Amino acid sequence: MKTLKIGILPRDKYKARTLAIAKGEYVPAKDEPKVWFESVRSMSQVLSEENRALLKLILETHPQSMVELAERSGRAPSNLSRTLRTMERYGLLHFEQGANRQLAPRVDYSGVAFEMSFS
Repeated sequence: MKTLKIGILPRDKYKARTLAIAKGEYVPAKDEPKVWFESVRSMSQVLSEENRALLKLILETHPQSMVELAERSGRAPSNLSRTLRTMERYGLLHFEQGANRQLAPRVDYSGVAFEMSFS
């Protein structure tokens, strides 16, 4: 299974990078991070120990719904839903249509690789 490359980029630099890509002025290299966090703090919140355990649980058990994941993880469904949506925004997971039209969370990566420059 593949590894997701993540990085830290302040909001203003991320915005400038995104605009340059949209204008065709910049083409990201294949080895660049695919997911960007604004700060180490925001990254550590999203990738907390509890959330990494949740990603591992999804990867290993392939729950068929968020209700099933809530039962397996022992987390409250409302809290779980917010957490999963945040991780989805960062590209750490996605949802598939499960049984009975329920959303089933899926993780396509076995881990993350972190990159950060000092500039």
